[in-house]
Amino acid sequence: MNNNELLKRIVINPDICHGKPIIRGLRYPVQNVLELLASGMSHEEILEDYEDLEKEDLMACLLFAAKIFEVKNISKLVA
Repeated sequence: MNNNELLKRIVINPDICHGKPIIRGLRYPVQNVLELLASGMSHEEILEDYEDLEKEDLMACLLFAAKIFEVKNISKLVA
């Protein structure tokens, strides 16, 4: 699966999770998945705990986080 296909798994809907980026409309915020990964959970552990997630969803979250850093001026994100 290429990067464009992965990023299509991340959606923003103002009516779900206050407009935060989520995975496939499942009400799993990208931020929460990134926090699980940062806490040391493996992909396998996350997928066991959240059976409706797929390996590609976790990859999409990581790619989405990496894409955020392509912003040329970070102050635009917090202004």
